[in-house]
Amino acid sequence: MTVDPTARGAATLTQRPSSGRRSVWPGRPYPLGAQFDGYGTNFAVYSGVGERVELCLFEPGEPRSDEASPRETRIELARGIGQIWHAYLPLVGPGTRYGFRVHGPWDPARGLRCNANKLLVDPYARAISEGLHWGPALRGDDGNGGPSTEDSAPHTFRSVVVQPHFDWGNDRRLEIPWNETVIYEAHVKGLTMRHPDVPEHLRGTYAGLAHPAVIKHLKRLGVTAVELLPIHAFIHDGFLLDKGLQNYWGYHSIGYFAPHPGYASVHGASGAVAEVKHMIRTLHQHGIEVILDVVYNHTGEGNHEGPTLSLRGLDNLTYYRLVGDDLTYYMDYTGTGNTLQMRSPHTLQLVMDSLRYWIPDYWRG
Repeated sequence: MTVDPTARGAATLTQRPSSGRRSVWPGRPYPLGAQFDGYGTNFAVYSGVGERVELCLFEPGEPRSDEASPRETRIELARGIGQIWHAYLPLVGPGTRYGFRVHGPWDPARGLRCNANKLLVDPYARAISEGLHWGPALRGDDGNGGPSTEDSAPHTFRSVVVQPHFDWGNDRRLEIPWNETVIYEAHVKGLTMRHPDVPEHLRGTYAGLAHPAVIKHLKRLGVTAVELLPIHAFIHDGFLLDKGLQNYWGYHSIGYFAPHPGYASVHGASGAVAEVKHMIRTLHQHGIEVILDVVYNHTGEGNHEGPTLSLRGLDNLTYYRLVGDDLTYYMDYTGTGNTLQMRSPHTLQLVMDSLRYWIPDYWRG
């Protein structure tokens, strides 16, 4: 490890277990998320209640529910301006799987739910892997009011560093006048899953939506824009999986910056990013705009009995609206178990940063 010990808030490295030592620099507090610059990656995450925050790096591959102790390297992040925790890792790039662990107070009655035994998804992750395995390990509490001591890493998602560059060619915004716009609301999977002219391996995928047979169908209808039901990364509820069902509609987001990996024809979270961009570029080439249905009023973490996957473990008080006289519980204006706290500047920033990310990064023009 090469870190200047005199640097303010210098990052440190701990390993459990180690596959080799890594160089760690303090990095910078903005922009948030994992930003690859061609040489290395800067990691930055907000936690106003955290006392220590660790960046956890994993060996390639999806998490396995039967793996009791996945290979993990933990890096202590530096606390910077505005309670942003950060570090820069040279030679760490696209495809790297990571998550965070927040050490801090556990007191649900005061709205505090930090538990370092829970691996947390980066709210700003540009890609999120599949691999959520429902079970008690995902809960922050032990069922008796105390913090759970079971490690959730073998059972939960990984955040993934992505390659930010994509060849958009001469793509541009179409800017079709509203009085000439014909919008076709569609579900990525539903639109393509049973289309007889779409190759079977592309059905239900972003690539399937960009297939010539689908574009021909849309053009024949006179469509000028497709409005896609949510494609932000979302979770399948445990009670549905127990019945052999899945969350079809996607209104249970776990990441506001990452496309849902389950709709990618190429397995792997990073592949979903390129495939969505390819889909948009192809639709634009045929005069069809793309509109996204987004869900910013709640997340898939549910109520006080739900899993600790991301925001709850990072800073529960900041990100969620809690019941005023008992902060153990969540205000449920959405019917899904929780409601985001839009009065918080950090939550509002999360939403606005998400919008600012999707527009220039996925609609270049």
